[in-house]
Amino acid sequence: MVYEFLAAAGVLALLTMVPGPDMAVVTRRAVAAGWRDGLRTVAGISTGLLVWGVLSVAGLAAVLAASATAYTVVKLAGAVYLVLLGVQSLLAARRGRHDGKPAAVETPPPSGHPWRTGLVSNVLNPKIAVFYTGLLPTLAPHGLSPHTGMSLLVLVHAALTVVWLGGYVLLLARARAFFARATVRRTMERITRVVLIGFGVKVATAQA
Repeated sequence: MVYEFLAAAGVLALLTMVPGPDMAVVTRRAVAAGWRDGLRTVAGISTGLLVWGVLSVAGLAAVLAASATAYTVVKLAGAVYLVLLGVQSLLAARRGRHDGKPAAVETPPPSGHPWRTGLVSNVLNPKIAVFYTGLLPTLAPHGLSPHTGMSLLVLVHAALTVVWLGGYVLLLARARAFFARATVRRTMERITRVVLIGFGVKVATAQA
C-alpha cells in the first residue's frame, strides 16, 4: 500500500507541475499585486481542489463528468471567467495610461479578492472533475476504502499544489527587483493577459 501511495503521489506531483490556467492566474496576481496576493490566490486554488474532492467523494462530480450538458455549462463558464480576467487586466492597463500615471505604476493591481479569484478559476475547471472521477480512483491505494483513498489523495494533491505554486510565488518574490522594472512588469502583464485569454479559448474548445 505504501508503494501504491508513493506512486500515486508521484503522478499527482507531475500533474501539478504541468503549467495551466492556475499558474497563469497566480502569475498575474503575484506580478501585479505582490507575493501576498499570489499566496492568497494559491490558497483559493487549493480550496477549489478540496471542493472538487468533496464533490467527487460524494459522487456529484461523476454526474458532471458523465453529463455532456453539465460539462459544457461549467466549461463555458470557466472559459468566460478566464477570458474576463485577461480582458479586465487589459482594460485596467489602458485606463492607467489614459490617466497619465507614471510608467512604474502603469498597471493597477487586479481587482477582486485573490482568494476568491483562485477559488472560482479552479471550481469552474471541469477538467478537475473528470480527473478526480476518472483517474483518481485508479490511483487510490487498494488497502483503503475507495472513499478514504480518494480523500487522502485529494489532500495530497491540494498540499502539492500549495507547495508548488507557493514556491513559484516566492521565487517570483525573490526576483522582485527584476519584476519591479516597468518594462519587465508590462511585458509580464501582456504575456499573462494573452495566456489567460488563450487558456479560456482552449477550455471552451476542449472536448470532455
